[in-house]
Amino acid sequence: QVQLVESGGGLVQTGGSLGLSCAASGVTFSRCTVAWFRQAPGKEREFVGAISWRGGSTYYTDSVKGRITISRDNAKNTAFLQMNSLKPEDTAIYYCAGSASPFPGRTSSSYTYWGQGTQVTVSS
Repeated sequence: QVQLVESGGGLVQTGGSLGLSCAASGVTFSRCTVAWFRQAPGKEREFVGAISWRGGSTYYTDSVKGRITISRDNAKNTAFLQMNSLKPEDTAIYYCAGSASPFPGRTSSSYTYWGQGTQVTVSS
């Protein structure tokens, strides 16, 4: 059974930083593209970024470029999302997602495995 478990969410002030983790089990993590999505209240789930199998390539949505870094440690079956210069509009539930495809893209339907989500709240 595949499990993705996010951790590290919380409350942070505008301009602050927060790091999220996504621990995977039951899957060959080194052959799993990992993406982060977020969903704010009343809005659709949005692609944040993704990292390739070995971590050599990363992709980000324009609104977070330069502020967010995705990384992974395949030896620990864990992916990370480091967020800096946070803004109130970054407030959302953040989900990690996994796909066995090396090129799953930016749509949520392309990802098979999902975590339960972790809340990030940025206060103004």
